[in-house]
Amino acid sequence: MDIIIRVAVIYFFVYVGLRVIGKREFGELSPLELVTLLLIPEITAQAIPGGDDFSLLNGLTGVATLLLLVFLTSVIHHLRPGLARRVEGEPSVLVKDGRLVQSTLNRERVSADEVKAAIREAGYAELEKISWAILEIDGRISVIARD
Repeated sequence: MDIIIRVAVIYFFVYVGLRVIGKREFGELSPLELVTLLLIPEITAQAIPGGDDFSLLNGLTGVATLLLLVFLTSVIHHLRPGLARRVEGEPSVLVKDGRLVQSTLNRERVSADEVKAAIREAGYAELEKISWAILEIDGRISVIARD
């Protein structure tokens, strides 16, 4: 019964913590958010079964610290957009006026086939019909057709 209570407490604590930070779709996680979600289980894993070194309080403290750091980082990024661009990166142009930008493809390690697949997913069959294809900071490829 002790483990059930511990899991329930951690579940509700993490749930409330993530709601306080803000709502986002999981498909649009930034690298910082992804790392945060990956670290939470690591921090809390030892607190679930209990033991000498890791108590429930230690697990909750670890998660609270992590969520506080994520919140403070988002506040700093909001107040200092230039810093956010340096940390998170900027979008990269993969296609310009119907032509692949090979230097960007090489720098971002994106294949021409990946770009063409994104163009097909956007409903276009030919590269020449595309004005811009942009690699967004979250890893998606945005496609803008020519008029």
